[in-house]
Amino acid sequence: MSFPRLSVLDLAPVSDGTDFSQTFQRSVELAQAVESWGYHRFWMAEHHNMPDIASAATSVLLSHIGAHTHSIRLGSGGVMLPNHAPLVIAEQFGTLDALYPGRIDLGLGRAPGTDYPTMHALRRDPERMDPDFAELLEELTFFLGPVSQNQPVAAYPGNNTSIPIWLLGSSTYSARLAAQKGLPFAFAAHFAPDAMSRALAYYREEFVPSQHLAKPYVMIGANVIVADSQSHAEYLATTEKQKFLKMVRGRREKLPAPVHSMAPLWSAQEKMHVETQLRESIHGDKAHVKHAIESLVERTGADEIMVNAMVYDQSEKLRSYQLLSELME
Repeated sequence: MSFPRLSVLDLAPVSDGTDFSQTFQRSVELAQAVESWGYHRFWMAEHHNMPDIASAATSVLLSHIGAHTHSIRLGSGGVMLPNHAPLVIAEQFGTLDALYPGRIDLGLGRAPGTDYPTMHALRRDPERMDPDFAELLEELTFFLGPVSQNQPVAAYPGNNTSIPIWLLGSSTYSARLAAQKGLPFAFAAHFAPDAMSRALAYYREEFVPSQHLAKPYVMIGANVIVADSQSHAEYLATTEKQKFLKMVRGRREKLPAPVHSMAPLWSAQEKMHVETQLRESIHGDKAHVKHAIESLVERTGADEIMVNAMVYDQSEKLRSYQLLSELME
C-alpha cells in the first residue's frame, strides 16, 4: 500500500500565554514549513466565539497565508455556508482565486461552527438549524459560474471560476449530497468519527460522476501527533485531551499546556466520553503513526488524510509535522 497524500488543517489555535498576533505568525510559519515538506493543502476552518481558535475570518486569514507561501493549495475546511450569503462567499473566494490562481479550494460545512447565542449574532435562526443547504449550494455554484446576458446579480470577482468545491461533514447528509453533486467529500473523523463508515459507504454507493470529478474522492480529517518516542507523543497529546474535556464541561479557554497525567483531571465517565470522541486520533513515534495511518486508509479507502496536530508548543508542532512528512518519502 502506498502512503496517502497528506494535507494540513490549521485552526489558528491560540495557546495559553499567546495572543492573536503571535497565533497568526505561527500559522504562517507552519504553512511555510509544511509547504517545504511536501504537504498538499493547507486549510483553515470557520469557528466563532472560541478563545482557542482564531480562524473565524477564514478568507482573510487564508489571504494572509497565501501572501507568505508559494505553491501549497489553500482552502477552507470549512466555511459554514449557512452563516453567509452565497454571493459573499463567491466574492471572497473569487478574490482569493484571483490573488492565488490555481491554489484555492472551497470546503463547505453546514453546521453553525458555534453556539446558539452566537448564531443569533450571526443572524442565524436557531429554530431553523438546517436552512436548505442543497439550495444554498446551488446558489453558490450559480454565482461561481458564467454570467448570462440578462443576469441581474453576479459575483465580481467570483464568476466563471473553477474553484474546486468540497463538501465537509460528520454525518451522512453531506456525504450523500456530495455523491449526488459529484463533489469530493471530507469526513471530520478528528472530532466526530461515529458515522464515518456509513457516510463513506453512502458517498461511494451513490456517487454520480460530474464535470468536477469522475470518481469518488475521500479525505479524512484526523488528529495526528508524531514525536521521537511514543511516550513523548502521548505527553503532547494531553493538550488535545484537555481541550476536548473542557468542551465536554462547556468551558472555553485557550489551548492548555500538556500534563504528565490526565488521571487527576477527569472522571471515569469523562475519560470514556473524550476517548470515544478521539478514538481515531493517532499519537506516537514514526513507526506507530505509519502503521496507524495505513490502517486508517485500509479501513476507509481514503485518498488523502488531512492532519490536525493539536500541540501546545510551536517547535513541538513543527517537529511533529516534519517527522510525519518523512513518512511520505
